[in-house]
Amino acid sequence: MKLGIVGNGGIVVSALESIKETDIEATTLWCRNKDKGMPLCEKYAVKTIYTDYDAFLKDESYDVVYIGLINSLHYEYTKKALEAGRNVICEKPFTSTYKEAEELVALAKEKGVYLFEAIMSRYSENYANIRKNLDKVGELRLVQCNYSQYSRRYNSYKQGTVLPAFDPNLSGGALYDINVYNIHFTEGLFGKPEEVHYYANKGFNGIDTSGILVMKYPGFLVTCSGAKDSASVNGMMIQGDGGYIHVNSRPGMIRNITLYADDAEPKKLDIADDPNPMQTEFVTIAKLISEGNKEQMYKWLDDTLTVMEILQKARNDAGICFLKDNS
Repeated sequence: MKLGIVGNGGIVVSALESIKETDIEATTLWCRNKDKGMPLCEKYAVKTIYTDYDAFLKDESYDVVYIGLINSLHYEYTKKALEAGRNVICEKPFTSTYKEAEELVALAKEKGVYLFEAIMSRYSENYANIRKNLDKVGELRLVQCNYSQYSRRYNSYKQGTVLPAFDPNLSGGALYDINVYNIHFTEGLFGKPEEVHYYANKGFNGIDTSGILVMKYPGFLVTCSGAKDSASVNGMMIQGDGGYIHVNSRPGMIRNITLYADDAEPKKLDIADDPNPMQTEFVTIAKLISEGNKEQMYKWLDDTLTVMEILQKARNDAGICFLKDNS
């Protein structure tokens, strides 16, 4: 797989680092500021750089566009790429609104191209193994997910400087930036909840700096805690009346999984040593494309739509408004 990279921020650096030891190659990069993009091209041997997006999309040296921009731009740049008949990997959160996500999925199907959301747990063998062992804990009762990480940008926010991560006009906030990992973890295992409620700590501009999402499923409850204004031990706990599964990692990196069932000895559920989940993500996507496996892609797009529906309902419940809500 050959990638055309869109953006030059931190997530793009992570992506370029993750593919270094693979057969995947980044041939082309688009960014607004050539001076900011050139150091990346030089460091990672990216041959061509563009500041014109239309010209970038006509470049035939790559076969998949990777969108690594701020949240509010995902829809616009993904849509243009799909309209140009390009395959796309779009970073999380997929879009700002459910309506945008629905439109992109329909467009990908119409154009007959590949479209993936870059959410690392989805591509993890360890995550798939959790699903296979859910019956070992008996009837589900509670699921707890916590991903809390003090943002480097929060100090600036407290001083009144609003950077993209805390800007509702750019679709920022804890729910979309960090709690989305917990939601994907949950939805991928249990599907669509019956009820969604989001209790948010809001800052001076109405954005959520942290919050707890509560989802009701038949017979059990899920809490997803996500914070950018504080830190804690991260992990997931799946509790049933016959035992529990503890995942001692943040939700994007599915590792250190232990099953505690009845009186049996604790059982490790890790089946893959996955030191670089982002690399696994790209390698898995490349394999699916090479195999022509659109059935799996469509299944994952259904999951993406469900997650976007949850995010939309959660924001509405907490009264968090994005600029994109008016478009």
